Amino acid sequence: MSVYRVFITRKIPITGIDRLRAEGCDVLVRESPEIPTGDELVGCVRGREAILSLLTDPVDSSVIEAGEDLKIIANYAVGYDNIDVAAATERGIIVTNTPGVLTDTTADMAWTLLMATARRVVEADGYTRAGKFKRWEATLLLGSDVYGKTLGVIGLGRIGRAVARRSLGFGMRVLYHSRNRVEPEVEGELGAEYVDLETLLRESDFVSIHTPLTPETGHLIGGRELDMMKSTSYLINTSRGPVVEERALADALASGSIAGAGLDVYEEEPQVYPGLLELDNVVLSPHIGSASVETRSRMSVMAADNIIAAMRGEKPPNIVNPEVLGEN
Repeated sequence: MSVYRVFITRKIPITGIDRLRAEGCDVLVRESPEIPTGDELVGCVRGREAILSLLTDPVDSSVIEAGEDLKIIANYAVGYDNIDVAAATERGIIVTNTPGVLTDTTADMAWTLLMATARRVVEADGYTRAGKFKRWEATLLLGSDVYGKTLGVIGLGRIGRAVARRSLGFGMRVLYHSRNRVEPEVEGELGAEYVDLETLLRESDFVSIHTPLTPETGHLIGGRELDMMKSTSYLINTSRGPVVEERALADALASGSIAGAGLDVYEEEPQVYPGLLELDNVVLSPHIGSASVETRSRMSVMAADNIIAAMRGEKPPNIVNPEVLGEN
């Protein structure tokens, strides 16, 4: 077994690095917290058998071509739209991700945003810190109830199901729309009803997005879709920023077309559309959906285990392009 020289594009929890080093890997960690440029990655990948990349790192065809010794690209994320998987596959390079491990943590974050927007928690915090809280008032910072309302889930994969499962404790009606309808037993467990996107938007009080970013889902929610939503409804996005057209969302929020929104991801991340920054009825967080100590540590170990499996000549547990190993 040849020992892998591993390039890690930015700092990750030490548990994954320690795991690689315990297997004898030569690990180079890029110290800068900034997103690396393509040219930087081209320079660093040379002579390395493995890249451990973060979800915002542009591992494109030029990086892949520069990695003449490259055997595996292990993405520290569920999504892998930052990687040119087709180019990697053509070169026989394995691509892996870290699914499952962040399901519940991200679902918790979706619910955090849902509750914060519905009950205007961020506004209330600012109001209190500014010394404006002088007395209890019957009409102060009125928000929306969550219990008994209708939750619409767009994308009923692992995270979407976890979000829907949490709604059971709130006595909510659950609608969902996905590329494919799920099994009847899953619908039964979640009390979820399959509907088309228009019905979901028109009937839901809370719309939570959990779809991957694909050519079909870019701007899935734009002005037309936002106009379908109730004026009392809320939009939550913890999936990928470009699924929502931010300019249209800002217009809908400013006009009162919808009541509020909670975003953890952005169309031109890390930039946020300026119109959103001016609004009180949107809660904005810096892509921290999986940001718990436990989950981020488990992700680092999972990415490391994918690399170690490849180094041993084994099939990595989370391979996204099994065709490189001759599998369909």
